[in-house]
Amino acid sequence: LEEIPRPVQDSGNILKQGYLEKRSREPSFFGSEWHKRWCVLTKRNFLYYANERSKQPKGSFPIERYQARLDSQLRKDSRKKCCFQLLCPGKRSYEFTAPSPAEAQDWVEQIQFLLKDLSSLTIPCEEEEEEEEEEELSKDRDSSDSMDNSQNSTLNPEEPELEGDDIYEVLPGKLPNSQ
Repeated sequence: LEEIPRPVQDSGNILKQGYLEKRSREPSFFGSEWHKRWCVLTKRNFLYYANERSKQPKGSFPIERYQARLDSQLRKDSRKKCCFQLLCPGKRSYEFTAPSPAEAQDWVEQIQFLLKDLSSLTIPCEEEEEEEEEEELSKDRDSSDSMDNSQNSTLNPEEPELEGDDIYEVLPGKLPNSQ
């Protein structure tokens, strides 16, 4: 019954897996710069292994902030339509060749779909933003402007009454004089 032995422990989280060629960072002088890797996309990470039986990934990275896009500029040969890139601002980008253009498209769509899903679920990010906003508010509270405002607001209720008393006291006295 067993199919492919799954190298990743949390196999329930695997969204897509299969062989891709990954471009190495340092193209070797003799060999190809493209190496066949067993790649696994989980709900959180992208992992790549030497082959599908490997226990330890050769590399992995959290997929969350990456973008995936097809890129036919990566190769000059007949397989250029099978290429896609994973990009993340400030992080290393990854370049892959899929077995077919349709397969490349599928990897990109799966990753984009997952990222959309992650962005709607990422409560940690939203919490971070809320914390920042709270900090800004508390900074305002500490600043002298808002201190003055809060003192004013405690004095304010009494002021109109005083003014009201003055007006009533002054008016009766003034009326006879002015006639």
